Amino acid sequence: QVQLVESVGGLVQAGGSLRLSCAASGISVSINAMGWHRQSPGQERELVAAIFNRNLTRYADSVKGRFTISRDNAKNTAYLQMTSLKPEDPAVYYCQADRTPIRVLVATGDYWGQGTQVTVSS
Repeated sequence: QVQLVESVGGLVQAGGSLRLSCAASGISVSINAMGWHRQSPGQERELVAAIFNRNLTRYADSVKGRFTISRDNAKNTAYLQMTSLKPEDPAVYYCQADRTPIRVLVATGDYWGQGTQVTVSS
């Protein structure tokens, strides 16, 4: 059984930093595509960052230079380091894993975390 368990998000001041983690079981973060998506009320879920084989990464334009996706294969955990948080970053953030990279890019597939709320205060 595949489980993705995200760390608790939180409230951060604008300009601050927060790191989210996604602990995986039943699936290996080292050989699968991993992604972080976010969804705000009334908005569609959007891809924030993804990491693929050979540690190739992709980021949404809105977070480039501020967010970093990574993974620790030994801990079977993926991370999203968020810095310089902005008022437009608050959302529920979801972790995703899939053997098929396109499913991470288009937010389809079966393996998702439960979501964690990130709030940014101005």
